[in-house]
Amino acid sequence: MHVAFIHRRGFGQFAALAARLARAGNEVSLITETIDQKIPSVLVFRHRAEPGPRADPHMARHMGIPDHHARIGHRVAETLDAMARQRLVPDIVVGHIGWGSMMFLKDVLPQVPALGYCEFFYRSEGADVGFVPDDQPDLEKRKRLRLRNIAQLLSLEAIEAGISPTEWQRSLYPVDARGRISVCHEGIDTARFRPEPTASVRLADGRMLSAGGSPIVTFVARDLEPYRGFPQALEAAAKVVRQRPDALFVFVGGDGASYGVPPPGGGAWKDHLLKSLDIPRENVLFPGVVPHSVLRQLFQISAAHLYLTYPFVLSWSMLEAMACGALIIGSDTAPVQEVICPGQNGLLVPFFDTDALAEAILGALKNPERYIEMRTAARRTVETRFQLTDCLDRQQDILENMIGKPLRRSALVNE
Repeated sequence: MHVAFIHRRGFGQFAALAARLARAGNEVSLITETIDQKIPSVLVFRHRAEPGPRADPHMARHMGIPDHHARIGHRVAETLDAMARQRLVPDIVVGHIGWGSMMFLKDVLPQVPALGYCEFFYRSEGADVGFVPDDQPDLEKRKRLRLRNIAQLLSLEAIEAGISPTEWQRSLYPVDARGRISVCHEGIDTARFRPEPTASVRLADGRMLSAGGSPIVTFVARDLEPYRGFPQALEAAAKVVRQRPDALFVFVGGDGASYGVPPPGGGAWKDHLLKSLDIPRENVLFPGVVPHSVLRQLFQISAAHLYLTYPFVLSWSMLEAMACGALIIGSDTAPVQEVICPGQNGLLVPFFDTDALAEAILGALKNPERYIEMRTAARRTVETRFQLTDCLDRQQDILENMIGKPLRRSALVNE
């Protein structure tokens, strides 16, 4: 059986599933702009990358992003058509619907079933937009958000089924589409992400950190920006070190703005915020983007892991930290509330309340033994709901039900 994956940035959320299917002897291909990793036996078809939204003022106001998505969809359609002419027609297509890649799938392969990855449907209320009280969307922004969903709406009409990683992310999609969208996370490798009492980590600057030294508070985001609560975490850190000058905060992430906007005047949010905060530089580390192995070690030595987010996509990092037995101090926002039960497997604080966040951190540092059961429960949550092998089994079940035939299954216990 031939399973074709479509994703702009390589395998993305499909990496573990693609690897499992290929390892079991299924024919697997990937249609993409760029490749993020190599998986043995997978055929990769790269299409030309389309430049971003055009600078034309009229286009930028109304149709810049939809036009960009349509151009991406055309490139994918051309690639699928070329594959079909070479008799490389897949038995099923699995693709991310957010960038237009799946828009024209049925125009090329009308008989091939398609499963769409439904990650985030934009809304002008009830999600990330308007979450900040003094940043409410005006009419122009509301219209742009509606137009931004054009590619997803066309793709939803073209796919037989969809998957969303969490119930809340699924709930953002139109009511008439939700019945076709299953909730199934990509999965967390709990054999790799696990507690390790003797763990230590050496950062790129040569500094060695371990659980036996200064108490480590971790924060991880793709970029250190407001969407992931970096300003609140940094402000809380400044408050904590006044009472606990031995505490060390490690902020992992890049200097860009993946989801929001740069700070006033440009540059990195980190530099912008540090100008106005009274926090000793020896108490904060900014190692940038680190390898996944280093991230795992940081989770293992963390006295508390901060995970704050707008109502937006839930990050893998929070679940990986939980699998490592880290104490999660999270924001009381919908994606986090779906996983963290306050007082049982972690703590929740109001997103904008830096005093409450600082108090929660201080409590974790003062009486770490009080939170041992929470750490154990956090890992148990991941083992029960997000275990990699279980999630892959569910994904493969969905594919087989859509195809009507079994796919080859991996005989390996560990993925």
